[in-house]
Amino acid sequence: VIEASVDAIRAQVGDAKVVCGLSGGVDSAVAAALVHEAIGEQLTCVFVDHGLLRAGEAEQVEETFGAHSKAKLVTVKAADRFVEKLSGVTDPEAKRKAIGGEFIRTFEDAAAEHAGDAKFLVQGTLYPDVIESGHGTAATIKSHHNVGGLPEDMQFELVEPLRWLFKDEVRRVGEELGLPEEIVHRQPFPGPGLAVRIIGEVTQERLDLLRAADTIVLDELRRAGLERQIWQSFAVLPAIRSVGVQGDERTYGHPIIVRAVTSEDAMTADFARIDWDVLERIAVRVINEVPGINRVAYDVTSKPPGTIEWE
Repeated sequence: VIEASVDAIRAQVGDAKVVCGLSGGVDSAVAAALVHEAIGEQLTCVFVDHGLLRAGEAEQVEETFGAHSKAKLVTVKAADRFVEKLSGVTDPEAKRKAIGGEFIRTFEDAAAEHAGDAKFLVQGTLYPDVIESGHGTAATIKSHHNVGGLPEDMQFELVEPLRWLFKDEVRRVGEELGLPEEIVHRQPFPGPGLAVRIIGEVTQERLDLLRAADTIVLDELRRAGLERQIWQSFAVLPAIRSVGVQGDERTYGHPIIVRAVTSEDAMTADFARIDWDVLERIAVRVINEVPGINRVAYDVTSKPPGTIEWE
């Protein structure tokens, strides 16, 4: 797979400049490693900090990628433009397309400034992304930002060396390329980030609320030794409020839904059978430590009928 991909990349881009949309996840990291293997210094990786990441994630991506890759890395701080673009947007498809379009505009700006007006954009698109976005005769389940969310007038030609692979195959390629375990076995995280885990409008206040709760969910699952057993785990902030009682006082706060699934390829998934004691610790900490949260629920829906992400 690696040799064939390297040859195909060289044939496609020739001696042109190339940018890679780096998220810090295994897909974009493996795509970047493959392309760098093929064309070396012609590649510039662009990490867009869109303000929709988990706590400490931007710093972690820069540190990890910098330590394990020789490719040039440019970080673009773009939180304000993404949050502004999402203002008033509540429909999940509209969110994904707004984010996909803004990613492309950000990459175009970065290419003009740092990569000599590169004509090619590398993406870590996988086969499940293509299928769920409505490829061929398949129904559109959701438009992934890197497939159905791309603007029609974008200036780049796409380079997608992983387009026909599943996640487990991508991880094997990453291992063969020598990427560290912390990248290869990192839990999947959607390109639109926390925006598709906030039901309804994305605001800075709601992002801060979800980010704080999500940090506790991940911390407790890690402490319980479940991080590698679970395919994906996170918190969801729904667009409802809930009556509660705290300190003999009535509260009218937000519920948080905990989502954790096991899977082999993300095409199907089952909810993780997490020990009740772990769930209890999550609930107690979230309610006690995150002001505004007064209820925690656990999602026991498999895929199908539900998708892994809520939006």
